[in-house]
Formats: sequence, C-alpha cells, structure tokens
Amino acid sequence: MSIQVINTDPFASLNVDLHCHSTVSDGVLSPAEVAQRAHAQGVDVWALTDHDEVGGIVAAREAATDLGMQFVTGLEISVTWANKTIHIVGLNIDENNPDLLAGLIKTRSGRQRRAEDMAADLAKAGISNCYAGALKYVGNPDLISRSHFARYLVEIGVCEDVSAVFKSYLIEGKPGYVPHRWANLTEAVNWIKGAGGVAVVAHPGRYDLSPLAFDAFFNEFKALGGGAIEVVTGSHTVDQYDEYTKIASRYGFMASRGSDFHAPDEHSPDLGQLPNLSKELIPVWRTWAK
Repeated sequence: MSIQVINTDPFASLNVDLHCHSTVSDGVLSPAEVAQRAHAQGVDVWALTDHDEVGGIVAAREAATDLGMQFVTGLEISVTWANKTIHIVGLNIDENNPDLLAGLIKTRSGRQRRAEDMAADLAKAGISNCYAGALKYVGNPDLISRSHFARYLVEIGVCEDVSAVFKSYLIEGKPGYVPHRWANLTEAVNWIKGAGGVAVVAHPGRYDLSPLAFDAFFNEFKALGGGAIEVVTGSHTVDQYDEYTKIASRYGFMASRGSDFHAPDEHSPDLGQLPNLSKELIPVWRTWAK
C-alpha cells in the first residue's frame, strides 16, 4: 500500500516536535523546563515522551497550555524484538489507562538490577563507583539508564562527551553493556492502542537490522496496528530522511517528526530545529493539530 502524494499541506507551517525527554526519565530538564525550551525554540505542537513513564505529563501539559503550545500526550516504550532493543513512541494516549500503567510498571522492573550489573562490568574495566556516580544524574530512581552512566563517565573524564561514551562503552560488545528484556512488540503496540494512541517506531535509522529483518519488523508492526514511523528525527542523517520517507510510503505509515531532545549540551539539533516532513507524507499529527 502506498500513501497518496499530498500536494498541499495546511499544517506545513506548524513547528512540531513529538519526541523529547525530561528528568522523569533520562533528560536533564524538568517537564516544565522542556516545555519552556520548546516554546523558546518556536515549537507549536509538542509531546513529552519519557521512557516507560507518564509521570511528567500533567506538569508538561500545564506548562504547554500556559505557553500557548498544543500538547500531545506521549511516552516511549522499550521493546525487545529479535534480541534487539527497539523504541516505540506512543502519541495522543490516555495516560491514565490502567492496562498501560500496569504494562509500564512491568517494563520498568529490573532496571536497578541491570544498573548494578553495568556498574560491576565497568569496574572490571577499571572504572569504579559508577553506580553511585550515575545516581547523581537520576531524577526518577525507577528509571536509571545508560544515559545516566554516560553523563558520569563524561564527568570523570573517561570520554569527552556522551556521544563518545556510546561509541566505547555501554553498547553491545563494550564494557558496561548489560542486555535487558523489555516488553515485546505486541504488548507495546496493544498498550498504546488500548490507551487510544498511535504507535510510532522511534528513530528507525538507529537499529542494526538487515533489510530482511527490517521488512519483517515493519510488516509485523503494521499487522499489529502500528501507525507511523519517525522520518525526521535528531539521530537521522539527511540521507535517512529520504530513506525513511520512502519506507513510510512503501508500508503505508504516517510520519512523525521529533528531536529526541535530552539535554541542551548533548543534542543537536535542538527542540523544534528539524526540517519539515516531505509533502509526500501524511503527518501523524494531522488529526490533532488545530
């Protein structure tokens, strides 16, 4: 199924950012501070999408409303598929849906044990006290993550910046990497759909999957009721914008746009600074934007 080319888009002038994080997961700004930064960067339609957590949504909505931005409820669920970790963003969800909340509790369980194992592995590589160091950066103790460890490794001079950390540590085959079994794809999509939302594949260009595996994944995601993929996102290159524009059209997905913002000094581009989606695509926010 191919999406029909749209020659005119009444929403083209909207600055939309539907992927970012706060201290409720692994960001460094509070939900209200992220809202303020988004507004300062010219964002019109904004979603907070913390990892496996919806605890920042009330504060984010209030701040966005006060600033005159349209707010879209969201989150980002960690999924294990074919022994790989893939992230699924849920947009326009009911954050109080009981099945969603129960699923997120299940998904968050085990993070602390994984963090302790990560610290032990880093200690074997000669880097001590990493668990206590990472905790200094944690806003939500249930959601200690690799990003918190990365910030500590930058603090103590092991690496120059967070990007450098994720080239030498905390990834498969490197010190500090500990796998974790997350939700499965069926669970994540069903939780999002059950909460009235749209399931979106986050930053597909980051996943180390073969073309055959990607085809299997996208077909399964589509069959489960997945609705969109991120085409324009912070970690995609210009070439990947074109690549995933074609993929969205090929599989019949709507398209999303989001910076995946975590911190002012860790991310480029900033909130709201990405290029627009191609006019060939149907934006996922088409039915929400005013």
